[in-house]
Amino acid sequence: MAGCFVTEGKIARNNHIRLIRDGIVIYPTKENVHGEIATLKRFKDDVKEVKSGMECGIIIKNFNDVKVGDVVEVYEINEIRQKLDN
Repeated sequence: MAGCFVTEGKIARNNHIRLIRDGIVIYPTKENVHGEIATLKRFKDDVKEVKSGMECGIIIKNFNDVKVGDVVEVYEINEIRQKLDN
């Protein structure tokens, strides 16, 4: 489990995740693959989201090589329908 501090935005359990070490994306290693959050905890409780300025614990699905100084970037993908102008 990685102990984290949310510096900006919020983390939701269903968001995608990317781990960055020394400016290089370490996980996921393949293109068009999105990392997933296996567990998101606040103290000892499972939570759905953690907001900016709070600490949390994250377990990344299929990855356990988190080191001090790594940056965990959490993001979501929104599909927006294209509108045709008349």
